[in-house]
Amino acid sequence: MIELQNVHKRLGDRDILKGLSVKIPKGVNYVLMGPSGTGKSVTLKHVIGIFKPDQGNVYVDGQDVPAMDQKQLMALRKRMGYLFQNGALINWLSVGDNVALPLREHSRISKSEVDDRVHEVLKLVGMDHAAKQGPPDISGGMKLRAGLARALVTNPEYVLYDEPNAGLDPIISHQIHELIAEVRDTLSVTGLIVTHSRACATQCGDRIGILEGGGIGIEGSVDEITNSDHPLARAFMGMGSD
Repeated sequence: MIELQNVHKRLGDRDILKGLSVKIPKGVNYVLMGPSGTGKSVTLKHVIGIFKPDQGNVYVDGQDVPAMDQKQLMALRKRMGYLFQNGALINWLSVGDNVALPLREHSRISKSEVDDRVHEVLKLVGMDHAAKQGPPDISGGMKLRAGLARALVTNPEYVLYDEPNAGLDPIISHQIHELIAEVRDTLSVTGLIVTHSRACATQCGDRIGILEGGGIGIEGSVDEITNSDHPLARAFMGMGSD
C-alpha cells in the first residue's frame, strides 16, 4: 500500500501540497485528478523519493520513503515502474533496447533472459512486431505502449502513470486505458494514475481523488465520484470532459 499522511511541499514561492493525505490499497488503480499545477506530478515524485516532504509522511508497504538512503531508494524503485508522458523513449535506441534498458542497468540476468523478457512485455502491450523500430518511426500511441512495456519489464508491484493519454486522440486513448486496466487485472499491479481526463479516470480507475487547495477535495469509487453532486466532481466528471 502507498500512503501519504499530511504531506506539505513548497516549491519556490508556491505551496503545492498543503496537507495531502491519501491511501492507495494494493491491487487497485487509483486516479489522482486536478488542474495543472495542483501537485499531481509532485505527488508521484514523493512516492518514488525524488522529493521529500517539508512536513508529513510517505510510506510504501510501511516503509518510510523520506528516511531511506540511496541504496534503499534504489531497491524501492526496482519495485516500481514509471510511465512518463508520451513514453519518454530514447530516440537513438530501438524500441526493444528502450524496453531492455532497466534490466541491462539494474539486473545481472543473461542477454537471452533479457531478450525473452523484452519480447514478453512487448507482446503484452501489442508491440512485439516493433522491437527493431526507432521511436521517431512510430506513432504517439505506440510510443506510450513501448513506455508501458519498459515500465513493466522489471515485474514491478506498482506502476506510476503520468498523464497516460496526453496528446492522444480518443480512440488511441481508449486503447491505452484498456491496457492499463488489463495490466492491473492480469499482473496484479497497483497503479497510481495522474490525469485531468474523465475518460482515463472512468475507463481504467477504481478509485478517484480530486485535488483542491493542496489536498484531496473529494475521494470515492468511480461510481461515487461520477454520480456526485460535489462541485469538484461535477467540474471533472461532467459529460463534456475528455
